[in-house]
Amino acid sequence: MLHQIFAIGAPQIILILITCLFALLFPLLAIIDIVRNDFKGNDKIVWLLVVIFFSFFGTLLYFIMGRKQRLT
Repeated sequence: MLHQIFAIGAPQIILILITCLFALLFPLLAIIDIVRNDFKGNDKIVWLLVVIFFSFFGTLLYFIMGRKQRLT
């Protein structure tokens, strides 16, 4: 009975991999993008802190709002 509760199949493994992708890769890409680009004032530091401390939501906020604030 206990082995049926903890059985992991292919759908669960795929879900775990997708979750890891969102949890690790996208914040890392956001941090790299923030570091490589220029922002006015303290915006760069603020976006780094937002992405680091609010990983999932901070990354979403950065890709929705923060990329528009970069200097060209």
